[in-house]
Amino acid sequence: MNPFLFVDQRSLGMALILIFFFLISSISPSYGYDPLDPHANITITWDLLLVNDPTYDVRVSLYNFQLFRHVEWPGWKLSWKWKGDEAIWDIWGAEATEQGNCSRFKSGGVLPHCCEKQPVIVDLMPGANYNKQVSNCCKGGVLSSMTQDHTMYVAAFRMNVNKATINNTNNSFMPLDFNLGVPGYTCGDPFQVPPSKRKEVGGRRWIQALETWNVTCIYSQFRASPTPKCCVSLSAFYNSTIVPCPQCSCNCEGLAGAKCVKQDETPPLLEPPHANDEEPQPLVRCSNHMCPIRVHWHVKESYREYWRVKITITNLNFVKNYSQWNLVVLQPNLRNVTRVFSFNYQPLNPYGNINDTGMFWGIQHYNDMLLQSGPSGNVQTEMLLSKDPGIFTFREGWTFPRRISFNGEECVMPPPDEYPRLPNSGHSVTERSFLIFFSLFLLIVVL
Repeated sequence: MNPFLFVDQRSLGMALILIFFFLISSISPSYGYDPLDPHANITITWDLLLVNDPTYDVRVSLYNFQLFRHVEWPGWKLSWKWKGDEAIWDIWGAEATEQGNCSRFKSGGVLPHCCEKQPVIVDLMPGANYNKQVSNCCKGGVLSSMTQDHTMYVAAFRMNVNKATINNTNNSFMPLDFNLGVPGYTCGDPFQVPPSKRKEVGGRRWIQALETWNVTCIYSQFRASPTPKCCVSLSAFYNSTIVPCPQCSCNCEGLAGAKCVKQDETPPLLEPPHANDEEPQPLVRCSNHMCPIRVHWHVKESYREYWRVKITITNLNFVKNYSQWNLVVLQPNLRNVTRVFSFNYQPLNPYGNINDTGMFWGIQHYNDMLLQSGPSGNVQTEMLLSKDPGIFTFREGWTFPRRISFNGEECVMPPPDEYPRLPNSGHSVTERSFLIFFSLFLLIVVL
């Protein structure tokens, strides 16, 4: 063999590896493409409704175009940067967190609602004064996913804005640098679209905006949190082994900053969130995985034409309840789901006829709230699936999920080589038959 040819092939291989890692590192971590929801985004729509001499009216809407990811409390905090010295004279359906310096309007007797260069707008709470409400407002900043609640995935507010007196050469009404104020989301630049239309309440007449711009915001789990927030454990009726969550799935006990409550300890008296409505840091039970959420998948029973699975979601976080939670599972036999007990279920088919992904969520007023860690800090369901004669098998961990996410956050799965397997007798039936046949053949030859 030519040694120089071997060196050239090895050098070419190293070059290809370096190119691969360069391409991977050049991809922006802010881009949050999710193959289970390839078109997922939150769209901000900016509608110019009316232009007066010194002011103009704008309606701002937020649409959560995500199948399973939602915005939890404390909710969205929308911000942008004005091009000039605009000011918000009045606002309905939301409010600015700061009024800012409005001294340039002091001679008028009435001050604007907000004079900040970069205002931060938050949703009003349910039960706000009727004269401050608009359609789709007042939900405390919470946005449901499209699948769970069609009445809660839209938010809106309306503003009366003072025109800019500086830097307004092109008479533009659209600000820049939008931010949702929710960890993990990155917003692009505004782009103009055809004017939006809406129907008058109780009528058949459509009203069209003067101009409309859209801003698209995409989620990235890597930007939202440096560590995962959930993990998966597995078990099956045909194997006594319970495969736990992988070691240090979310954190490692003993590392700097890793706080947990030991098994023989009582959690301390917890302090509620402060006035800034920031979500408290997780305080979990000490474990090998240190995750706030654990999902357990148990293959429970096998019948002639069906098989049964039990799913248990356990909250190990002492400082948070999960309202409107959801679970997304990727498993090839989900196309044969016959019945789901005590959970809502809907197939997700982002690629048309490939039905291998489903979404579970709680029943309203029954188990749609996953309580903090404790005796009641879990929800569970059982699922009955029919066996597909062409593909169904208990071998090689086929009955276990390929991917699980909780509230849109992907969970850490055990490695496939640790999945519960059939007993040795189940794996060696074919081999044992072959040995018996071969032994009989040898016996015949010898005789």
